[in-house]
Amino acid sequence: MAKAKPKHRSGCPVSVALEVFGDRWSLLIVRDLMVRALHSFKQFQESGEGIASNILADRLKKLEAAGIVAQERDGADARRVNYRLTEKALTWHR
Repeated sequence: MAKAKPKHRSGCPVSVALEVFGDRWSLLIVRDLMVRALHSFKQFQESGEGIASNILADRLKKLEAAGIVAQERDGADARRVNYRLTEKALTWHR
């Protein structure tokens, strides 16, 4: 069964981006992935922003559901999950 595409208020890229990144935590997670090269849940928690673990987990799930973030197992430790920006996130502005 195919996933239903989320409905947006309009087709405007700015409006859609605000729906996905509309809170400070999501923006900070994307910033940390892009600029600070942070990739693990622990690194995000220790970034100095003071994000609660339940909020971090929720925002990572939402960003993953939106196709902005993907998770993958760490090659050195399969128990560890790393996050990365997807191609969709990297080409959002196009």
